[in-house]
Amino acid sequence: MVTWFGFILILAAAALAGTGHLLAAGLVVLLSGLFDILDGALARSTNQTTRFGGVLDSTLDRLSEAVILTGIMAYFIFHSQAGYPAGWITLLIVFTLVFSFLVSYIRSRAEAAGIDCQVGIFTRAERVIILALGLLIGLDLVLVIILGITALLSLVTVVQRMAHVYRQAQSGKR
Repeated sequence: MVTWFGFILILAAAALAGTGHLLAAGLVVLLSGLFDILDGALARSTNQTTRFGGVLDSTLDRLSEAVILTGIMAYFIFHSQAGYPAGWITLLIVFTLVFSFLVSYIRSRAEAAGIDCQVGIFTRAERVIILALGLLIGLDLVLVIILGITALLSLVTVVQRMAHVYRQAQSGKR
């Protein structure tokens, strides 16, 4: 239930961002992040972890990133007064989304292959915090810069994780 509530909050944050209410969207993203932190901890502390729960949590985490970035894209397409070309913003958001997904995918795939992969400088927590910060500041230029930083640092993390997995696979370590 905690996982689902956090996801519902992200849907609300995306709707707020898409309609130009960036400050409110940023606050709701932070609140949703708290629920994302609590869901796993609560399941572990009450001894109610399940394999399905882990998959559901990971799936909703990815969907949450897609939803909030879509809300930000809608903002730039329909409500931004800064005059940024929507095409370039859309491409930046797509790159941000792809690299964010790859960060999580590489870890998941590596761990399925028996390789620990908790490495990299820009994980989901950092992505959520920096996107919330950009929304809270509420300036178009800052949000564009935050999206660029998120895309770039996610790409760096992808490279870090792939290099780590390669080294582990070559050495036969698990």
